[in-house]
Parts: sequence; structure tokens; C-alpha cells
Amino acid sequence: MEIAAFPKYKAYKDSGVEWLGEIPEGWELTRLGTRFFERRTKVSDIDYPPLSVTKQGVLPQLENAAKTKDGDNRKLVKKGDFVINSRSDRKGSSGVASKDGSVSLINIVLEPIAIESRFTEHLLKSYSFIEEYYRVGRGIVADLWTTRYDEMRTIMLALPNYKEQTLIAQFLDQKIAQIDQAIAIKEQQIELLKERKQIIIQQAVTQGLDPNVPMKDSGVEWIGQIPEHWEVVPGFTIFKENKSLNKGMVESTVLSLSYGRIIIKPEEKLTGLVPESFETYQLVEPGDIIIRCTDLQNDKNSLRTAIAKDKGIITSAYLNLKMKIHASQDYFQLLLYVMDVTKEIYRYGSGLRQNLSYLDFKHLKVLIPPIKEQEKIVEFLDDVDKKNSEAVLLLGNQIQFLKEYKTTLINSAVTGKIKITPEMVDV
Repeated sequence: MEIAAFPKYKAYKDSGVEWLGEIPEGWELTRLGTRFFERRTKVSDIDYPPLSVTKQGVLPQLENAAKTKDGDNRKLVKKGDFVINSRSDRKGSSGVASKDGSVSLINIVLEPIAIESRFTEHLLKSYSFIEEYYRVGRGIVADLWTTRYDEMRTIMLALPNYKEQTLIAQFLDQKIAQIDQAIAIKEQQIELLKERKQIIIQQAVTQGLDPNVPMKDSGVEWIGQIPEHWEVVPGFTIFKENKSLNKGMVESTVLSLSYGRIIIKPEEKLTGLVPESFETYQLVEPGDIIIRCTDLQNDKNSLRTAIAKDKGIITSAYLNLKMKIHASQDYFQLLLYVMDVTKEIYRYGSGLRQNLSYLDFKHLKVLIPPIKEQEKIVEFLDDVDKKNSEAVLLLGNQIQFLKEYKTTLINSAVTGKIKITPEMVDV
């Protein structure tokens, strides 16, 4: 249902408050300090379990979470209190506590007075209120600022009566649950699309496109059956290692391996952990296959392989492979991609941190379909990737719309821009 289609109140009045705008005529305009006391009682995290204030709400602190240095110097939180992190770099970290506990001193703990708990959650976590909350704060260093209670208590609120607060909270609880469920379904659909794409890629690069072709055992456990006319050879038959260094700074375009793509690194990122001279970097040509072959043991999530589209230089810590035979670089990059996402590549690392060198890589078993089949497989998978990306983008846009709709719906309901009636709430 579009926001504009929701019912409105019969009459509105100007609140005189920028973040509220016009409010229903029957709503009370009051300062936050009239409806919340600041709870400042100091307690121990032994007596009161430590809680974390996150964007998802006030939750039990995880065992591996960073602990405060002084466990006896925390703030008491009682069930039903609203807690908000006062630092601007924690924007949106707030919520109503569902249990007694303790939080670090950087948080403001508010005890509600004659205000419905769930309405408080929606009102004080609304986008408009959060922006107003941090607007009244004071800078402490650079772009970081905090908001104290003596500043927060002056923020103006527009409140309906208690019965209407309850009705609005019930409506928002139900609608937000429905929206979140719709978002979760679409996110699951995206993951299924990605999994399906990965399965199609693996099947195409290891078995080809003809399901009726005679098959044979590849002799490679993770591959299994392959077309009878395909070959299986060690990696050094296909690839050679490129070790050409950028001596004399013949190239200045710095490349980076990012999310399975080789990109040109922006100049503003060429700070911090960079070498004194880029002469130690290796030269890269379009068509080179780059593998980030370090620290296999501790990182099993990153995409480690990509094909270069641009000429430039990249860190010598990466493995740079060039084709030794006339073949499709894109096909062999896809084969390496499959080895990467199936984690087959992790079996070949050596050393304490399982780094992969060319000496390890050269003995990998590699498939060689006929060149025309390589090209057809690449063409087929390009089409699969295009259609998959379009579907993922469509779902992503729908998710973004739902998130924006949820934000607008909450703001509209808690500031009276729309009227919630009993008929709109499922009992």
C-alpha cells in the first residue's frame, strides 16, 4: 500500500519543529525530558549481564565481544528502558531492552514515563528522530561527536494518547514483520540464484555443454567424469609464471584484485601499506590470470582468481599466470574460479599459512577441451552471467525499495503523517 493511500487525520497543526513538521491537531507537543528519566546508576557486569547496543537493538553481549576495561563502571539497564549509543559513529545503535543488564558508559539509558514501550522503540529508532538526535550533539574529535542527555532531553516530540500509541506500535510491529519477511525471501532468492550460477559454471567447465557426449573418468576426484575427448594435464602444460618486475617504473597503473575482478586502484587508495617504490610490483598484461595465493589457511571466503583486462602492475605477492598454448584465457580463468569456490585450490598450498606458489600450482590437474568448445563454454557462461546479474539486480532493487518503504512508513506513523485505525491492525 502506497504511503499516500493511507488515511490522514482530520486536522493538522504546525509543530514549529523542523524534524516533525505538521502534526495531528490532537497530539501533544512536549520535550523528550518530560517522558524519559535518565538512568545513571553504576553497576557491575557481574551483577547485571553485559548488553550490547546495536542497530538490531539491545542484545546480550557476545562472548568474544570487546569488554570494557572496568566491569564495575557500567550503567544499569532495566527491562523496558530505551538505550541509545551517543557516538555519531554508532548512529542507529539503539533499542528497548528486553531484560535487565548493563551497558558501557557511552550509552544513554532512558526510563520511560507514561509512554508505550513499543511505540518508544519505533519513535526513537525512526530515521528522522535519529538524525535530530545526532544533530543536537557536540563534536569531540574530527567528524566524531556525541549527544548528552542534557542536549537530548530538549528534543521536541509529538505524542498521541497512550491508547493510540499502542495501536500505532501494533500496526508497525505487524507491517515491519511482513516487510522483513519479504526482504528475507528476496535475499534468499538472490543466494539461490548465485548458487545456481555456480553449479552451472562448474558443470559447464568440467563436463561441457553436450549432455549426450561419451564420458570418461578424469582421474581427478573433485572433477569426476569428463567428456571422452578432453585431456587432463598438469598445470605447467598450460601456464607459465610471469615474474617481470616494474624496474625503472615502466608502468604506473596500479591494479588490485577485488571480489573476483582486477580493477585499477584509485589514486586516493595508494596510501598506507604501500611499498616505497612500485618497482617491486610485477607487470600485468591483459589476459594474464592473477591468483591471490597467500594465507589460504585463514581466509576461505575471498575470491582469489581473476583475469586482467587492463595493463598495469600488481603486488608480487600474487601469482601471475600466462598462457603457454593457444587457448581461451577466459575458459581457464573459469576453471580456476571453480577450483577457488569449491576450495579445491586450498589443498595445494604449502607452508605454515598454506601459501600457494607456482611450484605447487604447476602440478594441479587441468582440463583441456578443444579450443572451439572452450569458446562456446565461455559464450554460454557469459549469457548465464548476464541473465543472473539482471535477476540479482532486480531483486536488489526490490529489497532497497522495501527498506526505504519501511523507513518512510515508520516515520509517517510515529509523526502522525498517516492515521492508523483499529481496522488496520490484525487482532
